[in-house]
Amino acid sequence: MNGRSFVDTNVLVYTDDHDSPEKRRRALEVVSECRGKRNGVVSTQVLQEYFVTTTRKLGVVAEVARRKTEIFGRLQLVTPGLDDILGAIDLHRLHGLSFWDALVVRSALVSGCSRLFSEDLQDGRRFERLEVVNPFAR
Repeated sequence: MNGRSFVDTNVLVYTDDHDSPEKRRRALEVVSECRGKRNGVVSTQVLQEYFVTTTRKLGVVAEVARRKTEIFGRLQLVTPGLDDILGAIDLHRLHGLSFWDALVVRSALVSGCSRLFSEDLQDGRRFERLEVVNPFAR
């Protein structure tokens, strides 16, 4: 992995999904590589979605999810502001993305990422210099 890589919520969630062992293994690899190379980026949105999804859907205990949120937050952290929300609205309108996916794309773009690790968007799709990479499709 060269350049900065944005890690979407679904990748973080799979690190706790014991019902999908292959995806869990791959998600743990992606996060480990990003931490080791210090090129991983997440946003506050992604961390919030991670906590809510793992505690509600996977039954992860809140204390454990909080600790993992803290650990994931040690990646480079993007805090979307008003300009990012407006930019996400534009991406939503231009590309037909859900608003939340558009905010992830916007956060990845403004943080200078060349890769967006996500299962939610089409593998290989490009937004300017950003390429979507589905780590579970390869």
